[in-house]
Amino acid sequence: MDLRIDMPLALLLLLPLLMYFGWTYWRERQRLKKGHIVVLGIRIVAICCLVFALAGPYILLPVKEEQVLFLVDRSASMNGTDDEMANFIAESLQSKKDEQLAGIYSFSLTLQTEAILSDSLKEVPKFTAIKATDQTNIEQSLQLASGIVDPKKATRLVLLTDGNETKGDALEFSSKFKGSNISVDVVPFNKPVAKDVSLKSFVTPQVAYVGEQQQLVTEINATAAERGELLLYENDKLIHREAVELAEGSNIFTYKHSATAEGLVKYEALVQVEQDAIFENNKLTSVTMVQSEPHLLIVNGYDTASPIAAALGKQSIAYDVVNANSLPNELSSYLQYNAIIFDNVPGHLVGEAKMSVIEQAVKNFGVGFTMVGGENSFGLGGYFKTPIETLLPVEMEIKGKEQLPSLGLEIVLDRSGSMSGAKLELAKEAAARSVEMLRDEDTLGFIAFDDRPWEIIETGPLGNKEEAVDTILSVTPGGGTEIYGSLAKAYENLADLKLQRKHIILLTDGQSQPGNYEDLIAQGKENGITLSTVAIGQDADANLLEALSEMGSGRFYDVVDEQMIPSILSRETAMISRTYIEDTPFYPTIFNASGWNTLFANGVPKMNAYIGTTVKQGATVIAESEKEDPVLAEWQYGLGKTFAFTSDSTGKWTGDWARWQNWGTFWQTLISKMLPSYNDVAYDVRLESDGSFVITDPTNEAAFLDIVAVNEAGEELETQLETISASQVRAVVQAEPGLIFFRIADEEQAIYQAGLSVPYSAEYELRPVNDKLVEELTKQTGGSVLKEPSEVFREFTKKGAERQNIATWLLLAGMLLFFIDITIRRFGWSFLTRPKKKEQLVEEKPIQAEDTNVAQLLKGIKKRS
Repeated sequence: MDLRIDMPLALLLLLPLLMYFGWTYWRERQRLKKGHIVVLGIRIVAICCLVFALAGPYILLPVKEEQVLFLVDRSASMNGTDDEMANFIAESLQSKKDEQLAGIYSFSLTLQTEAILSDSLKEVPKFTAIKATDQTNIEQSLQLASGIVDPKKATRLVLLTDGNETKGDALEFSSKFKGSNISVDVVPFNKPVAKDVSLKSFVTPQVAYVGEQQQLVTEINATAAERGELLLYENDKLIHREAVELAEGSNIFTYKHSATAEGLVKYEALVQVEQDAIFENNKLTSVTMVQSEPHLLIVNGYDTASPIAAALGKQSIAYDVVNANSLPNELSSYLQYNAIIFDNVPGHLVGEAKMSVIEQAVKNFGVGFTMVGGENSFGLGGYFKTPIETLLPVEMEIKGKEQLPSLGLEIVLDRSGSMSGAKLELAKEAAARSVEMLRDEDTLGFIAFDDRPWEIIETGPLGNKEEAVDTILSVTPGGGTEIYGSLAKAYENLADLKLQRKHIILLTDGQSQPGNYEDLIAQGKENGITLSTVAIGQDADANLLEALSEMGSGRFYDVVDEQMIPSILSRETAMISRTYIEDTPFYPTIFNASGWNTLFANGVPKMNAYIGTTVKQGATVIAESEKEDPVLAEWQYGLGKTFAFTSDSTGKWTGDWARWQNWGTFWQTLISKMLPSYNDVAYDVRLESDGSFVITDPTNEAAFLDIVAVNEAGEELETQLETISASQVRAVVQAEPGLIFFRIADEEQAIYQAGLSVPYSAEYELRPVNDKLVEELTKQTGGSVLKEPSEVFREFTKKGAERQNIATWLLLAGMLLFFIDITIRRFGWSFLTRPKKKEQLVEEKPIQAEDTNVAQLLKGIKKRS
């Protein structure tokens, strides 16, 4: 047992108090009697109790139980050591005493439980799978472990690791264990040495020009002499393959390449050998800005040659023409273009993932974008509430809702077990988006089926959209798949309704039992009901679903990528709920817009048709129909300029425009206005050894730069900016290994683009045990570097103790002494020392003290004769 005090400085209050009482006693010692001295002593003891209580005294009572937590490093650098570490723990448990508790936890980036802390642990369980093994965070594992243990008990954290941390700072955190019951032991383990070939660096020029010869320099490290193959790619296209002889250690290879791609060009190096311990360190990427003339991407939605390319001719801007299915997934593939045109492209063929990447290219990198109308574009293309609608100057909704036909929509959704996960979530989101496109007076029904139909929303007027959306989003996966009964229920719900348009959308990924679909659909057609079907995945009965849509006078969609589902339902809802195509010939009204009036100096050609949209607030309308619908509109979205041309490019809708002498000039003008304004300032962006990026501005205005970082998937990354000096800014980016694209804009919104590669994690490097961290960690916490399992449960140097606060008891003691003091002053000393009969008690006058100090000290004290 040990007595300790939290605030010993509070005891200094005793000095003036004791000096005062001592001086008073010395001065009046001749006049004080025994009773006075006792009262004075009681008062001194009471005050001392109060002062000691203020100092926070407590007693440490020993705790017999002890705790041992095994923290097992299972990051990538420890692959192949699980059995060895498990055997070490199992052997050490044989030395565990009854009063000792033990637990097992494994970690990489985060901590997870293998065996909870208990006194009954005798065997090592099979380790569970662990995610995110590409990082080692020893600091976080120590922090979480310290929260698991009982701080009153003596605790030993046993780390089984190579000490090569890639996140956090274990040594900095371990300093918090000073003065606690926690010590850290380390058992050094290392991944078995094997043949490994790794790419140490891959360097390409930051800036180059089209046709200029570049040097692509690759450094390969090999643990032993080896034969291999080096492959180089430009924007995912193989440009070089070479057999290489690798010597032990560092090997450098240089390849000269004349740039053909333009813009931000991605280069990739890959080395392959027969025997390799770690595959993750065999690939590196690099980015080069290849400067050239502007380059346009035309996405053609027609089966024939691109009408826009024909209108531009061969002597215009350089362009590539692709179809929607050929659109890339990576941001780097879009940043090689200065502008993009979607010409009658169905949204479901693009998918929302690619739409999101394009939106980032426009918003943060200034790539221009134009959507051109047609039967598969705008609302009819399924772009409602998509990233493409977000960047356009128009909305897919149209005016004149009071003229729209009455509508009944029945959505039949497969909720079987095979739909669980992303497919069901996207299907529910798609259904919810369709609901948002409906009017409150439209009729809606929603059936979710597994082995039987479940009527989630009964067929009737929509009313509350938010409630319907929440209901749809709450659907959970179920069991089997039974299509016929669910479809029959949907037809039954719509059959007797007096509506102008009645439509069913069926979504499923499975097979079904046979049914009399022909009679069901034929009877439905007599009641004005149409049917569209969506086959999700390769297991769906595509033949059946396609046949059903043909019989039901609807459309069939064969979906391989579930990202297409929302656009499909948006398109279906748009096609049945709106009269989008305005096909009355008219002369568009041209507004006084800069750069456009000269085109129409000799008059405005007649136009046949367009798709109805609604211009967004803040957008500029350049051409308008007689119904005041936008035909050509523009606005600024982030750093990019976007346009909506709601007529088509073929001449079917544009009419005289396609025969107009300025037809080619019209497209050239539109493209020139889409092109971004690039910054001539050569900013320098470099990756530092600590993983941060430093941007250098030669104009010394770094603090005013607008900096955004985006990954290959088009996701904007969390970035923290720190101004280092007038010319430098540090950017700390939360990024995974791979390419990062920086967009740097000045106050005038001029754009500079740069791409850098974040190399693979240090987890995938062959490194020895970090002896420095191991020694410092054990030294700071009073632990040891263990070599034998029997050492784990050795005698604890730090003993556990339970803190027992005694301040309350001191306060109670002080209050009791003050009560005794008051009692003696009220009734006199004799009342306590010699009790008498009632008739013998005679009250005596109070003592009269001549000295005022004595009078104050003894005031109220009485005695009995």
